[in-house]
Amino acid sequence: MKDSHLKKEFKTRDVERVRNLVKKDYTSRANIGTGYKRKYESHKEGDIWEEDGRTWTIKNGIKQNITKLDAAKKASQVPLTCPKCNGSMKHRISKKMWKIHRMCFDCVIDYEAQLRRAGLYEQYEKAMVHGNMKQFATDIEQWVLEAYNQESFVTEDGVIEDWNSNNSAKEKALSNVREFIEHINKELDKE
Repeated sequence: MKDSHLKKEFKTRDVERVRNLVKKDYTSRANIGTGYKRKYESHKEGDIWEEDGRTWTIKNGIKQNITKLDAAKKASQVPLTCPKCNGSMKHRISKKMWKIHRMCFDCVIDYEAQLRRAGLYEQYEKAMVHGNMKQFATDIEQWVLEAYNQESFVTEDGVIEDWNSNNSAKEKALSNVREFIEHINKELDKE
C-alpha cells in the first residue's frame, strides 16, 4: 500500500507561507492576487460619502451610518450635563425641563426668577400656555382627521362598524371640531 499523502506536491504559495512563518514575517503575502482590486478611498474626520446606497461619516474616528432618524435621536437625547451651567441632568425634573427649555431645572428656576425681576414673567407664562393650547388644538384636529379617514371601526364588543355609510355624521363632526379650534384660536388671540 502506498501512502497517498506523501505524494502530495507542495505549491509555491505553501512553501512561501512556511518561509514567512519561519522568518516571523506575518505581514507578507504568500500568494499574489490577480484580477479585481477594490478601490480604497481614504476618508478623514467629518467627511460624508455614499457607499452601497448608504450615507456614511466618520465621527470620533469611527465610521458611522447616517440615517433619517439621526436628527430625531439627537433631539430626544438628554445630555449628561446642562449646557448652560454644566450641572448634572440625572434628576427626572431636569430631564423634563430639558425637553421644554433645553436646560436643567435649576437654570429654568434662575431664568424665571430673572423674568420676574424684570416684570416679564406674566408675558412669558401666557406665551407658554398659549403654545400649549395651540398644540392641544392641533392634536385634536389631527386625531379627528385620522378618525374621519378611517373606513371602519371595531367597537368594545368586537363588532366592526362601517363608517363609510354615514358621511353626513362624519362631516358634521369634522366641522364641529374645526369650529371649536377656530374658537380656541380667536380666544387665544384676544388675550
